Amino acid sequence: MDRRNAVKLLSAAGAGLSLGFNSMGLDATKIRTRVIGNTNEMLPVVGLGTWQTFDIGSNSSEREALSNVLRELRSYGGSVVDSSPMYGRSEEVVGDLSSKLGIVNDLFMATKVWTSGKQAGINQMNQSIQLMKKARMDLMQIHNLLDWQTHIKTLKDWKEQGRIRHIGITHYVSGAFGRMESIMKSEPIDFIQLNYSIDSREAENTILPLAKDLGIAVLINRPYGGGYLFKKVKGKQLPEWAKEFDCASWGQFFLKYLLSNEAVTCVIPGTSKPHHMVDNLKAGIGTLPSPKMKGKMVELVKSL
Repeated sequence: MDRRNAVKLLSAAGAGLSLGFNSMGLDATKIRTRVIGNTNEMLPVVGLGTWQTFDIGSNSSEREALSNVLRELRSYGGSVVDSSPMYGRSEEVVGDLSSKLGIVNDLFMATKVWTSGKQAGINQMNQSIQLMKKARMDLMQIHNLLDWQTHIKTLKDWKEQGRIRHIGITHYVSGAFGRMESIMKSEPIDFIQLNYSIDSREAENTILPLAKDLGIAVLINRPYGGGYLFKKVKGKQLPEWAKEFDCASWGQFFLKYLLSNEAVTCVIPGTSKPHHMVDNLKAGIGTLPSPKMKGKMVELVKSL
């Protein structure tokens, strides 16, 4: 069963789930939340990445589809939207659409600084805040650690001044984990963003346990391995035992594996399709796989 057909079945089943509670007695209309590090603030565990998907022009049908993606995100209790100046027009599109929907203040907006030099970084971050129409950015991250020694000083000043709420660092390859760990130990980082998927589990070795120990929140990019995982399962039937952890699609299968790690605060898969947004969000509803079940999941994916 491919993702499109799985989502159709989910929609039919969801008509019943959305009316109240599932068989486990859990709220079937809102996704679970997790605390941000050492704060008392809670964050929904499924959000939205905007790389490529939100880099569009003024085409009305494309923009309407993305508006519906944001509507679905909010309808299930989601709030995290992650962007970057690297992502073309994504920041502008997020700002425009969320403003028209009247949900700017309901979203936990995250973006990044992706340049070298203090003043260049300041200029870029000011522009990002303006484009995303957020008076106070929820999370400003140093994209791929580019000139991080310079930008971290600005971010600490901005946080103290109240211009941003949280400071983060990001990368998308496992080879950067060592540098990220060093920064986590030496700087007052609130968030890290990194690559992690069921077929790329290096993050489980040291960086995720370290984040948990230090009280650092974690955003997950590339949760589907850049889309490769869906190619692996194309035409494959979801195992019957996936129902044991309230899983009804391969997309949920991959996300629930990640969310079962308590160090993970939020996964941020990107999409431009509202029904895929719903499918992603439902990974944050219901039970999560046990350690024993996670091992079974890994072995299944290895066998494909």
